[in-house]
Amino acid sequence: QASRLVELPYSSFDDDDDGDTAEQNPGVWYPDPPKLSPFSHCVRYLAFLWNLLFLLLGLLILAVGIWGLLAKSPLPGGEHGAPLGSDPMLLFVLAGLGASAVSLAGCLGAFRASPCLLRFFLGAVLAFGGLQVLGGLLLLLARRQLRDALWDLLLLCLLRYREDPDLQFLVDEVQRSLQCCGLESYRDWEINPYFNCSAPGAQACGVPASCCQDPLENGSVPNVQCGFGVLGLGAAVAGAVVHTGGCGAALGAWLRGQAGAIATGATALVLVEAVGGLMALRVLRDI
Repeated sequence: QASRLVELPYSSFDDDDDGDTAEQNPGVWYPDPPKLSPFSHCVRYLAFLWNLLFLLLGLLILAVGIWGLLAKSPLPGGEHGAPLGSDPMLLFVLAGLGASAVSLAGCLGAFRASPCLLRFFLGAVLAFGGLQVLGGLLLLLARRQLRDALWDLLLLCLLRYREDPDLQFLVDEVQRSLQCCGLESYRDWEINPYFNCSAPGAQACGVPASCCQDPLENGSVPNVQCGFGVLGLGAAVAGAVVHTGGCGAALGAWLRGQAGAIATGATALVLVEAVGGLMALRVLRDI
């Protein structure tokens, strides 16, 4: 039996209703989509592996944040714990969730050739890049306001030193590394309710052990009592036991010294995001 399909010439009217024409007239011939070049296949696989790497990194950051929240005793938001919204480990959780979600969309978009997921990935990358550029501009244009905000943050760390284990670890590391004590001087620890001279307990009128010039005191284990009673001593006597200079000026000088490294890291992060976005654009164009 002779075939009833007839190959018809191309007409410009076919562009108006491609789907209807294919159903009403099955004899119309449509060209096959062009085959992907080896370079396109390579870019697609590389985009998948690229996003898979950052997906694993995001999951690692998320795991660290969750572990930090669960490892606290008592748990955040408890009777004596810090509120969950002000917990520093929450930043790790949010960063891990954001990186994992965006990287997962890039992975699935490249693997499944999904335009929707690739567009979501590109939009997220552009949003993150825009926020980074905005943050850089704020650093350049609002230095005074940012310095005041950093000052208030350090003051808050002094007030909540014994109430939040994360803030306590951060303050101890800063004072030990920069060899400083307090915000402007070691006397700033008087604002802490645990180290105030009118507070009950052995820590009254003292400073943390991280302020001491020699916390080991020729031993192998740090002496946590090396700063006890320092606030009741004179400046000359206290200077022989603890670092009397404040951490505000020392931290500012350290940040200025690390400006080149911070700028290099931010530039590298933008380049990484740009490479991922360009690969996603190439895969989306091939689709």
